[in-house]
Amino acid sequence: MTGDDKQNPQPQAAAAPMKFDVLKAAIRDAPTAARLGRLAIAARRTVDTPNYFAITSRGVVPHVTPDNLAKHLSDVGGAYMALEDFIERPQQYLKRPAPILQTPSLEFPYSPALGPRPPLHSFTAMPPSVITVLAARRLPAVPAPMGNTNSSVSVFTSTGFQVLTTREYADAVSALRPDIAVPMADLTDKALTPTSKRATRMAERTDDWVKEWFAQLDASNSSGHTGVATFAPVLPVGFPMQWEYLERLSEDYVSASTTNQKEEEGETTRKNHLAGLALYDADVIPDLEDAYPNLTPLPRLSLANPTTPHHVLRQIALGVDVFALPFINTVSDAGVALTFTFPPPPPSSDPSVSRLPILPLGIDMSSPTAGLATDTGPLLAGCACYACARHHRAYVHHLLAAREMLGWTLLQAHNHGVASAFFAGVRAALRAGPAAYDAACRTFAAVYEPEFPAGTGERPRARGYQYAGGAGEPKRNKPAWGKLGGPEDDVAAVEQKKPRGGKTKNSNGAIGTGNAGADIVDGSLAAAVEAVDLQEAGAVPEAQMDGTASAQALI
Repeated sequence: MTGDDKQNPQPQAAAAPMKFDVLKAAIRDAPTAARLGRLAIAARRTVDTPNYFAITSRGVVPHVTPDNLAKHLSDVGGAYMALEDFIERPQQYLKRPAPILQTPSLEFPYSPALGPRPPLHSFTAMPPSVITVLAARRLPAVPAPMGNTNSSVSVFTSTGFQVLTTREYADAVSALRPDIAVPMADLTDKALTPTSKRATRMAERTDDWVKEWFAQLDASNSSGHTGVATFAPVLPVGFPMQWEYLERLSEDYVSASTTNQKEEEGETTRKNHLAGLALYDADVIPDLEDAYPNLTPLPRLSLANPTTPHHVLRQIALGVDVFALPFINTVSDAGVALTFTFPPPPPSSDPSVSRLPILPLGIDMSSPTAGLATDTGPLLAGCACYACARHHRAYVHHLLAAREMLGWTLLQAHNHGVASAFFAGVRAALRAGPAAYDAACRTFAAVYEPEFPAGTGERPRARGYQYAGGAGEPKRNKPAWGKLGGPEDDVAAVEQKKPRGGKTKNSNGAIGTGNAGADIVDGSLAAAVEAVDLQEAGAVPEAQMDGTASAQALI
């Protein structure tokens, strides 16, 4: 646990559902717009910012059980979840509600002072101190083959793509009661920049959906606030394309002062207000601060999927407060242990060293040539995580080589610990001043490689529907078996020749169904075919072909 987080180790209640304080604002004309803040949500642990939230799959951090999340990843202050992970509709039960929507509110075990546990916490068994963030789609989202409509988006569930309407999503949020909810946004989820016409439609639809969002929340909770903090989406398009939508956020939804004024004028009272911004592109922050100053005090959650710590530092310099970081799960699955620190290690005192060495952002723990099999040192010197305190590199290397699931669990504990220490170092540098932070960022960029190393080991078997490959993509899972005695390339060849229906073709065109008995017959027949081919080529005397006459007749 980091030093500044030890000040608030226990969950604590707050007078309001969510409170964000800017402890140290960005200095105008400074080299960075980074700021220090503190995010407090009722009955959750206070989160000092800049910080990050973990990415979940079906409500859990991959490879980490909820009890280990509370015990060994205690620095993780929040978890990002996607509704599309829970709302599959089998063909035989199209009208049956999803099980998660039938979850009752329960008391926190051994913590009656925290009050009732929200259904989302109950269903996922998330520790009570962890902040939950709910959005419609996972991060990063799988692109849908069909586009969105004026009242719905396409989501990817375990039973395929299906439509999620704005009303259904708002009803689910009211039922599950996450701590933070991100209203639906009209996104393409593709790398290509949308055209100006598409970008304009994205802003118009999102504006309508956010307007409907607040109206439905107020109508479904007439007695008061829902207890859900709304982080409005900011689209990944240029500021001129969405300024009207952002202006509406600034004028109609920001604070209670506007609502009180409208109440005095006889207009409808709004009980739910804008609590923060969910940014799908951090580059719009400077325009937001210039055009709408009343949006500046709101916390900013980055959903822009930064791929390396270099991108994280750049977004912090723009003014992002909290990040959702998918790359932590990605590098853990690749068998890579993170090794970066902030500030970076000091330069060598040796006068013969004229320049800083280039350091890797991580170590491939599956590499057979790095001497890891006999290395009894920690994954990262000075790291205080559970994996480094209890185990060494040789043990983790062995677990990955044996494909033991504990190997990826230890990597998750370590990599999340490195990320927590990284953000703690960022906060310490910001407390020292903008100039110190900017200098540390420049040194970090000069010392560390720009990308993570590619893991050479075999990844855990992908079992989720979210791992479905697109057109032309190779299979994510290595085939379990192939041609006996053949080279490894034959295994890939078998998979490439697999037609629809689950049947496979061998090298001679014979088709097998996968049945054990049929495979034996097909195997003897294939052996006969191979013998005939060799005899025709003159490699086998005819005297040795007598035993294959009957098989040859079948051919």
